[in-house]
Order: sequence, then C-alpha cells, then structure tokens
Amino acid sequence: MSSLDSPGSVATEIKKVAILFAGGPAPAANAVISTAAAAFLRNGIEVIGIKHGYSGLVEFAADHPMVEGKDYIQLDSRTLRRTRNSPGIIIGTARTNPGKMISSPAHLQDAEKNKPLRTVYEAFCSLGVDALVSIGGDDTLKTANKFQMFQKHLPAGSKMIPVVHLPKTIDNDYLGIDFTFGYFTAVETLAGEVRNLLADAEAGRNYFLVESMGRSAGWLAYGVAIAGEASLVISVEDIYGKYRSTETYTDEKTGETKSRDVMNVEEVVNRIVRTMVVREKEGKEFGVVVVAEGMAELLPYKYLVGVPRDEHGHIAISQLNLSRTLSKLITDEYKKQTGKSRKMVGLQLGYEARCARPHAFDVMLGSQLGVGAYRALVEKGLQGVMVSVSGQLQLHFVPFEKLVDQETLVTTVRFVERDSDFHKLARFLETNINEPVPKK
Repeated sequence: MSSLDSPGSVATEIKKVAILFAGGPAPAANAVISTAAAAFLRNGIEVIGIKHGYSGLVEFAADHPMVEGKDYIQLDSRTLRRTRNSPGIIIGTARTNPGKMISSPAHLQDAEKNKPLRTVYEAFCSLGVDALVSIGGDDTLKTANKFQMFQKHLPAGSKMIPVVHLPKTIDNDYLGIDFTFGYFTAVETLAGEVRNLLADAEAGRNYFLVESMGRSAGWLAYGVAIAGEASLVISVEDIYGKYRSTETYTDEKTGETKSRDVMNVEEVVNRIVRTMVVREKEGKEFGVVVVAEGMAELLPYKYLVGVPRDEHGHIAISQLNLSRTLSKLITDEYKKQTGKSRKMVGLQLGYEARCARPHAFDVMLGSQLGVGAYRALVEKGLQGVMVSVSGQLQLHFVPFEKLVDQETLVTTVRFVERDSDFHKLARFLETNINEPVPKK
C-alpha cells in the first residue's frame, strides 16, 4: 500500500452513527464533528447529528418522536461543506444531564433513577442508531460512561449501542490527554484581551483583575497569563499552605454543621497587594492579575450563601462574580497598607473565546480526534473508550475505566502540577516579589 493511497473501506455492522455534542462550546468543535462524520461517510455509514445535546433525547416518547430538523439533522457532504474551520457548533449544544440521578453502579438497576438513560437509549433505537460518538467535557464523559454501563443491564439479546467519547474543554483539565481541542484558541483569544487591558491599565495607572474560565484547574488561567504578559496569575492549585484554611459552617438547607477547606482570602489578597507594591517600586503603577474562576468554589461559605447550582452540582460562578469580590477587598487592603488609592476593575473573561474561529493547531487536533472516533468504532471495534492523542497527534484509545471511578462514577481532574516546569514558567515571567540576593 502506498503512502498516498486512500484508506480502504472496512467491513462493519455499524450502519448509522449519531454524533452528539454537550456542555459548553469550544473552538474547533466543527472540526471534530465534520471530520468524524466525513470518516464514517466515506465508509458508507450514515451519520446523524443530534441537536442540542441530550435535551431532545430525554423528551422522547411514543407520542413524542424524534423529529428531523428539530431534534437531529443528517450530516452529509453538503452539510459538512467548509465547516472544519468554522466557529460555533453546527449541531448546537446543551447541558441536559440524563445521568444526574445515577451516583453509584447500583442506581443503574433502579428503574426510576435510570429512566432518563433508558429514554435516551429508546430514542437512539427509534432512529436506528448503531453507535454513538459523544463529544464534551468531564460531565459528558461521565454521562457516556453511565450510558455504556446502563446497557449492560439490558435484557439478553437487546440492541447494544457502542459509545466512544471525544474530550472537549477549553479548561484543558482532562485526564488521559495532554491538550484538548479549543484550548490554544481560547488562550490566544483571551491573551489578546489581557494585552489590551495592560495597555488600558498603563494609560490610566490602574489595575484589572481578570477572572478566567477554568472551574477545576488552572490551565487556561496560566496559559492566558503567560501569553498575555499578565503581572500575576493565581489558580486553585496555588491555594495551599498559608493560602488555604478550614472553616466550620452551618448548611442553610439542612441546618447541619459542616467543615470544609477554603481559600484564605486575606493571604491571597495580601499576595496580590504585594505584587502591586513591588511594581510601584519599579515605576509600574498598573497591571493585570489573572485568577481562575474555580477559586470561587473555595471561597468561605459566607460568600456562597444563596448562589444556585447547576444539574451537575456546580455553583453558578457567573452569578458569584469572583473578580469583583476580590477587587473590592484588594483596593481596600492596598489603601490600608499604602495610604493611597488604586483603582482595580474586576472582569470575567471566557465566553468570548468559546466560539472563536479556531487556531490551526486546534483544527488539526480536533480533526484527528474526529477521525479517531471512526477508527476506534470501525477499524478497531472498540467501545467505552475516549479518543486521545500524544506527541505528533498519535492516536490512543483510553478505556472509560481509567478515567472514571467505577464506584463513585466521578472523573479525575488533571490539575496543573505545582512546581512543574509549566507552573514555574509563570513565576519566572511575572513580577518578582523577592528581594535580590546580595552579591558576595
């Protein structure tokens, strides 16, 4: 076989594949969807795109069938034309979670708790779907795993719908892959915003506190700070030692007394003020500080009272506004320490990056993941795996069991490793708060 030969057709029992995207948008989503669909189509396999995640699937019933155009679309060569580099998501997305009542394997045998998953299964069967390509973040991975496990409890002889998952998050906190598609586009987009804010801050001799997306880990915050030349970056990984404490509180719903680890807000604020003071000594009366939104989860309980949570149990960070909360504390502490006023404006960044036109690397990465879905299902006959790449986009297929705890059904977050070279890179590039060592 020549290196210029097209991939040959592969015999397979899969005749129709469904592609589903769930959770927040990410750049290069269409590269993933279109290349996955194109790979199946070239082997004569029909492809449908499920619209808006699981939202239509969970409403399926005998008297409420799946409707083409509303609940799903045919993905053919005409639909996919020049979509690889396009922004947005051609099949839409949603955060509907059919597995939200399942928190242990035993729940998969509970007819009431597994009803949404059964409805999803029946909806796919009604469409004649033979395999599912799931695209999404860690919550969507958990759903894919639960759907795969649910099918093991079906009566003997039932139709089985193999599942492969493609990892998506601009947060880049996925176990099992080095970088997720959309991450570099998001970093570049938000870094550009930070560079603009730096020019604004210098002109007005003030500060901006930028709250970057990144609920669980600091990959996005650190990437944005490094590429955007920020003055300082702090993420959840940095909240340890003197920056972490424990509090006891009374749960407003249950009345129970509980304990939890929290951020030592006073120490974090002091660290930021210290950067400001040192910069002033260097003649810099301005700057941009980047913090990861996930630090909001570590705020003391008094800041979280009344804040709603989503279907996955996460607090509504956008309503909490960590950046404004910290900005007020920082300006007050700065005045207390210096006797001077310095304006600090809190801003939330992230949404403007999620549907940006994708960076070339994200298009290449997303395309390989999309083709990897076809190669996993058809060429290798795999199911219950996440498609991954390493090195020069070399494909790997990671079993769900290595990514999701099979007892708690919870995924493992991949944090920025403290004191790793990537972590230290930011420290080398930002304001040095240490006194220089005297020369001998």
